Amino acid sequence: VQLVESGGGLVQAGGSLRLSCAASGGSLQYYSIGWFRQAPGKEREGVSWISRSTGSTYYADSVKGRFTISRDNAKNTISLRMNSLKPEDTAVYYCAATLNAWDYGMFGLEPARYDYWGQGTQVTVSP
Repeated sequence: VQLVESGGGLVQAGGSLRLSCAASGGSLQYYSIGWFRQAPGKEREGVSWISRSTGSTYYADSVKGRFTISRDNAKNTISLRMNSLKPEDTAVYYCAATLNAWDYGMFGLEPARYDYWGQGTQVTVSP
């Protein structure tokens, strides 16, 4: 499956963005999908993921209550709605896919557990 992210941009603190992850070569309903981000000089970190089997969602503590992940199987896309954005949310955001699913939510935030990655989209939040 090939993944392409879109929707990044420049926004002021407190603003919102909606990222999309579009897939080709496979149906995303069969994949668990994670969103990750990487800021300059930092390791890639998990932000959120949605299970292929149950549709359950999981969020990193840093974004809980502000970000929402969702599926649109008809459009074969996964979205990440980001509200109340902070300067520390500035990073390149990636979506990733795997055929696996886990009962332990933290597993889905580990980049090494994913097999397919998009190229990333830049999100910049100004103070």
